[in-house]
Amino acid sequence: MIKVAKPTRSGAVRVTFALPATEPAGAVSVVGDFNGWDPYAHPLRQRGKGVRSAVVTIPAGTTLHFRYLAEGGLWFDDEAAEMRDAQGAMITVPG
Repeated sequence: MIKVAKPTRSGAVRVTFALPATEPAGAVSVVGDFNGWDPYAHPLRQRGKGVRSAVVTIPAGTTLHFRYLAEGGLWFDDEAAEMRDAQGAMITVPG
């Protein structure tokens, strides 16, 4: 699940990436062009109600390329993403 907040007055937008707490098993990070494809920058953390998530703040109007990276080197895309290309999933944040 991807949740995009409304832009703030400064033009920043909070994007929340969320997955079930147990699927896939083990640690998962959201990795993309917004964090230099660094698997350690945005690990998903346990939240309430059986969900784990990570939040990134980006400029309004930005298109994000991202994928999830799970333990064992398993790369996968978010089914809620608007589009996919050779880099993985993509979403465009409203401006």
